[in-house]
Amino acid sequence: MSDEYQHAARGKLKLKSDSEIKKKKKKKSKDKDKEKLREKVEKSLEQSGSGNGQQQQVKPTGRVLTKAEESFKKMQEKMQKKRIMEKASMTHKQRVEQFNQHLDGLTEHFDIPKVSWTK
Repeated sequence: MSDEYQHAARGKLKLKSDSEIKKKKKKKSKDKDKEKLREKVEKSLEQSGSGNGQQQQVKPTGRVLTKAEESFKKMQEKMQKKRIMEKASMTHKQRVEQFNQHLDGLTEHFDIPKVSWTK
């Protein structure tokens, strides 16, 4: 039985790209990329500051936000502040009392029926 596989190649299979000579890739330094990004952000801030009276927000990626994105962020912050103020306006005791009043207003249809094994 070992004679049947005698002609088969042993070892790992070689793909066409493996047989070619591999070129060593140079690793990019992250510091240089970060410096270039900072320079781009500074340039865009300078250009937008001199051309516009409005101050545009810049993401950490160096991209300037559009009007729609700015208004979306403003609304998100506004809604978050509103939620915080609503939660902070009532104490826990007041919230529990309000919840109990709500439960009292519900019909008995929503009550959990009592289960009794000894009738």
